[in-house]
Amino acid sequence: MTIAPDAADPEAVSPDVVSPDAAPPGTPVLEATGLSVVHRTRSGPLHAVSGVDLALHPRRTLALVGESGSGKSSIAKALLRLPPPTTGTVTLDGTDLATLSPRALRAVRPRLQMVFQDPLSSLNPHRRVRDLVAEPLDAHPDPARDREQVVTEQLAAVGLPPALFGDRRPHQLSGGQAQRVAIARALAAGPRVLIADEAVSALDVSAQATVLNLLRGLTEERGLAGLFISHDLGVVRAVSDDVAVLQLGRICERGPTEAVLAAPAHPYTAALLAAVPEPGRPLRDTGLLPTDPPSPLAPPSGCRFRTRCPLADARCATEEPQLREVAPGRTVACHRPLVGTAAGI
Repeated sequence: MTIAPDAADPEAVSPDVVSPDAAPPGTPVLEATGLSVVHRTRSGPLHAVSGVDLALHPRRTLALVGESGSGKSSIAKALLRLPPPTTGTVTLDGTDLATLSPRALRAVRPRLQMVFQDPLSSLNPHRRVRDLVAEPLDAHPDPARDREQVVTEQLAAVGLPPALFGDRRPHQLSGGQAQRVAIARALAAGPRVLIADEAVSALDVSAQATVLNLLRGLTEERGLAGLFISHDLGVVRAVSDDVAVLQLGRICERGPTEAVLAAPAHPYTAALLAAVPEPGRPLRDTGLLPTDPPSPLAPPSGCRFRTRCPLADARCATEEPQLREVAPGRTVACHRPLVGTAAGI
């Protein structure tokens, strides 16, 4: 899905939309505060996301990792307001998206683009590649942007020569090529933020490497703020600068990717790493208690991980841990963190 601005819309240049150039250097492009998503079900409220804070910076990629059902995709949709979060704020270049009129929000949406998990299901099977990439321009023509030039530039940027691939249709592409078309289409909208939701999980290893290198390079070259959602810690290491670990709708650990993966501070992060297969050696014991993960319909009191945590004590059942600094740039929500205990946490 790509949404482009309407050049004829008078609110497309509304004063309530802040120019990207107005943001001071070093400030987040996109910031979410107190983000919560609650789904109403027949069994009661399902707490998909609870009080999450995120900040995305230019030329950096934040990876959001966690098990299936931890709330990763719910966060991505809430950032795009598809639908809006139940509570919390999302600001883009300093503008609270909730304060924008529908037309002003429509003008802002091209700055927020998503690349989905299955490229073939996100591309119209009946359209040619060049027309797929040009969808943002076709939806809302902009006299200042030449259609063919934009298509040529974006296809070249993702390594697909327009003369060779422009007239193909999705079924004539490999999975990796189709995902690169989806990325080119997102780039054609001129985004500030690029969200990749399990964007390589449907690809083979060689295609994964190509797409990961592409995403990494584009984020740095174009000054994009990236959010990469995955359950694969090996992939996360290759593409992200920072990582936030999501457990049952809450962030339990956050910090620079290499530091977190080298020495996890939260028992849940350590368990995720222990579950990663390594060639030539058996899987390590995750250390988790032998019980099923709790349901977001009825999260445990206190720490949401306590029913599976081998370190849990009475405090964990009554007091919800808050994110605290255990090392420079690293925070963890745990009463008994695995690192940084000398800091008095």
